[in-house]
Amino acid sequence: PDPASFEHCTIGGNVATNAGGPRCLKYGVTRNYVTGLEVVLANGDLLRTGGRVHKNKTGFDLIGLFVGSEGMLGVATEITVKLLPLPPARATLSASFDTMSEAAATVQQIFAAGFLPSSLEIADKFTLEAARQDSGAANVPSGNAHLLVDLDGQEETVGVEMRKVRDLIQSRKPSALEIATNESDCERLWALRREFSNSLRATGLTKLNEDVVVPRSRLVDLIAFAEALSERSGFPIACFGHAGDGNIHVNIMADRYNRDASVREKVQVALDELFAQVRRWDGVITGEHGIGLAKKRWWPQAGDEIARGLHQTLKRALDRNNILNPGKFLD
Repeated sequence: PDPASFEHCTIGGNVATNAGGPRCLKYGVTRNYVTGLEVVLANGDLLRTGGRVHKNKTGFDLIGLFVGSEGMLGVATEITVKLLPLPPARATLSASFDTMSEAAATVQQIFAAGFLPSSLEIADKFTLEAARQDSGAANVPSGNAHLLVDLDGQEETVGVEMRKVRDLIQSRKPSALEIATNESDCERLWALRREFSNSLRATGLTKLNEDVVVPRSRLVDLIAFAEALSERSGFPIACFGHAGDGNIHVNIMADRYNRDASVREKVQVALDELFAQVRRWDGVITGEHGIGLAKKRWWPQAGDEIARGLHQTLKRALDRNNILNPGKFLD
């Protein structure tokens, strides 16, 4: 999955949150790599499930139950994961566009043409401007929107796909296009993407980082909605993230958020609007970060009532005294 926090995150944290990242478009999320778990339950029992096998249909998918449970059902003390060989070839295409709608439409066209990149990332004008202020204009592509397309696989296959994707992007009239075909040059293009969050924090505004997911067919609509929401709310909104799977970090950038209760209330109203619209599109309010504390307010609207009730039943069955990560969204 290649979590953006790879320099700091841990396997245990990745399992607790079912972490994703830029490469989960092609390779899946953490759950796709966990084949076995040892878990200490709230009553002290030691559960072992799965093992060093690729297929296992021995009963229910208990691994899937604990991966992503945010530490509320048990504590993983041993984790078995499968590894994949590193693809021998890679190419990265960095494209700039005048508008986010043009960039988002290009994303949809790439998939319509039958390609499956390992990563496909997008960034808007506010994010790029923050990066220019933080890292220097010379290190940031021109334009008001940016796409980063990663391809990997066998050398011949990657070469053919790179040329076809290049031609497709060029047909969309980008303002700039840069291509890298070796690991060091690809990582140079990716270095900018990995610093977006830090650059946004460097603006001095409080970054309220959301991770909504919409059907990919709604990507253009989400971008337009975020722009309109920014106008209505008065808050700058920075959008970047995993365009390939519809998982966009919609960051409300708020001044005086920690000092002014009225600002916090306005942010909550803006998030109410965002999450309600995402749900109307059959999307979800979190694709990576989980509910935890930050989204506890929206848990009642986040999904089906029966599903929420089943969460409560599972929590009571496995942690009757509520000693595992208490105070979160199930309380």
